[in-house]
Amino acid sequence: MSFSRALAGLPGVVTVRRYRREWLRSDVTAGLVLTALLIPAGMGYAEAAGLPAYAGLYATIVPLLAYAVVGPSKILVLGPDSSLAPLIAAAVLPLTVAADPESALVLAGVLAVLVGVIMILGGLLRLGFVTELLSKPLRLGYLNAIALIVIVGQLPKLLGFSVDASGLLDELAGIVGAVLDGDVDPTTALVGGVSLAVIIGLKVLHSKVPGVLVAVGGAMVVAFAIDLTDDIDMVGALPRGMPLPSFGGVSWDEVAALVGPAAGIALIAFADSGVLSRTFAARRGENVDGSTEMKAIGVANVASGVFGGFPISASGSRTPVAEESGARTQLAGVVGATAVLLFVLLAPGVTAYLPQATLGAVVIVAAWALVDVPGVVRMWRMSRVEAGLAAAAFVGVALVGVLQGILVAIGLSFVAVVVRVWQPYRTELVALPDRDGFHDITRHPEGRRIPGLVLVRFDAPLFFANGEMFDSYVRSLVNASASPVEWVVVAAEPIIGLDTTAVDEVVDLDRYLESQHVRLVFAEMKGPVKDRLVRFGVGDRFDTSRFYPTIEAAVSAFEQRRRRHGDDQPEGDGPETS
Repeated sequence: MSFSRALAGLPGVVTVRRYRREWLRSDVTAGLVLTALLIPAGMGYAEAAGLPAYAGLYATIVPLLAYAVVGPSKILVLGPDSSLAPLIAAAVLPLTVAADPESALVLAGVLAVLVGVIMILGGLLRLGFVTELLSKPLRLGYLNAIALIVIVGQLPKLLGFSVDASGLLDELAGIVGAVLDGDVDPTTALVGGVSLAVIIGLKVLHSKVPGVLVAVGGAMVVAFAIDLTDDIDMVGALPRGMPLPSFGGVSWDEVAALVGPAAGIALIAFADSGVLSRTFAARRGENVDGSTEMKAIGVANVASGVFGGFPISASGSRTPVAEESGARTQLAGVVGATAVLLFVLLAPGVTAYLPQATLGAVVIVAAWALVDVPGVVRMWRMSRVEAGLAAAAFVGVALVGVLQGILVAIGLSFVAVVVRVWQPYRTELVALPDRDGFHDITRHPEGRRIPGLVLVRFDAPLFFANGEMFDSYVRSLVNASASPVEWVVVAAEPIIGLDTTAVDEVVDLDRYLESQHVRLVFAEMKGPVKDRLVRFGVGDRFDTSRFYPTIEAAVSAFEQRRRRHGDDQPEGDGPETS
């Protein structure tokens, strides 16, 4: 494919070629409304990640512009996000000297580039499916823990003191100690409390005016009017202009130390962004390819890192605002990014009057949106095991560490899967006088067993962890039968896999049954599973006469055999067409 054709195929270029004039007003309006959230949210999440507030604006402008060119979603809004802030802090701050914000920002840029490269490679290899590692229980526990971490981290800023502690419990202890020691600054607490009340109040009242805009604008006006700059902490003026690419002073050891966290952040960022992208695309009757989305978000992360930003993902709070404001295409994001850029270039001194307490209130409200207590209650009612996984993810992320907790939770998910397959549902099947087919005896104890025949269903693939259980279960049914058993029929449709250990167990079972003059046959076994029996060298033992296309066919063959009194092989042995 030529470069010109590749360029013409970019989503942003396609949108420009198909753009309609009647969309312009809606896109511009949505972009301007979006700006009111982009500035405070970007700055707040930057500080939550332990980085200078202004970095959040760079991480807003550049990704929005990059995604507008390569992103497949029409209205997805990218930028700093509360769910990534603790991950970035956990990855970057331990590598900095005395948590120096400027040094941390350079490392955060490297981290963003690594995240982007990983996502681009994942998209090229079509690895979008890996986000399924973050199951619903893990996401529920993780997001609730992230919300708690972010809120606790912002409380000192809201109350006007600092806490020198790491880890959630130590931070909580430090906050309680500071409050009891009287370290709360009344002026800061008042500004923070009022800002919090304004944001929450307007949200509760469903005001069309964003509470964040009112709180931030009002706090800045008050701070300027009564000159609070010497009384409480302010964000400070922004550096003039946009930064040039610079990763000077970063060692290869530091880059290597960031690769692991970058992979974790890439997984989280795409899991959140992918769900959001598919949701909004479905609302608009559109379709978004997951691998294309992954590459686009990767490009946006690389751009963010190169131009002074940090890892970003789609925003679950700003994207709905864009949609509700009438956004039709990526132009809304471009307008928002341009407005933020003009703010940085033309009014960098305005943030000198923005109280840190107000910014803390913005982040706290955003983080609170991640809390889902009703979801936890529903999961507890639906599945105690999955609720336990959510709790494990919550405790791991909150107390052990964000990245470590996620890895532990993913590991527990794999364990849960193995346990479910290791202890699968298995049952004996019986006939019912008023229904066709054969049914679970535990649900129909009134069912009738066919004399001389045991029907078994095992609802799992056979592998090393459950092969012996399958063997023991079949033997137990044979030994417990009230009449001598002549055939065992395995309803094998649920058996979708087979490994070498399980094959050995099946062979041992067949030998045992053979010694008891019992014939083992299979019904409805899938072709690929039968092929594995041949590849594993037991095709001669389990020839075509052992397989039947349906349970009914196997039972019919058994009954024909009984009528012939002693003929070992039934007529019409199981046909092998699959």
